[in-house]
Amino acid sequence: MAGRDDDAFRWEGDDDPTLRATPDDDAQRAEPAAEAAGDGAAERDAQEAPAEEPERDDEPASTGNVALIAYGVLGGVYALWTVGWVLGTNRVRDWILAQPGSVPDPMFHASTVLSILAPALWFGATLLLTRAKPTWMRFVALALGALVLIPWPFVTVGVIGS
Repeated sequence: MAGRDDDAFRWEGDDDPTLRATPDDDAQRAEPAAEAAGDGAAERDAQEAPAEEPERDDEPASTGNVALIAYGVLGGVYALWTVGWVLGTNRVRDWILAQPGSVPDPMFHASTVLSILAPALWFGATLLLTRAKPTWMRFVALALGALVLIPWPFVTVGVIGS
């Protein structure tokens, strides 16, 4: 049998229990080095080190799979709302331009741009501003935005509407 350096090139030996990494591996590797020093360093380290690290509450919890899927679905809804605002505001603009003697003013153009950007801004601001809040608050803010930002020009008139 070849040495341990060649084990990476073959499949055999994968079920060898000596190859499994455990949290105690670092401690087991440190003990022989301390014993070789022979000056009692291992005993001092064992006395000074706490037996077990307590869990820290200040670390952020990782986002679960369900939450990530929900973020993706809500992000898709906000992307569809953006498309709806683009189509709806273009339809309203075309209707305004079709009226004799009417010209859309700069305020109309500004509100059109802001309405198109609103879903993306809401989604980004919600994710940014609710980082330290509980997950349910983030979902409430995202659901509220999905209701508030419905593209009404598209819903009421549509792309081909009357």
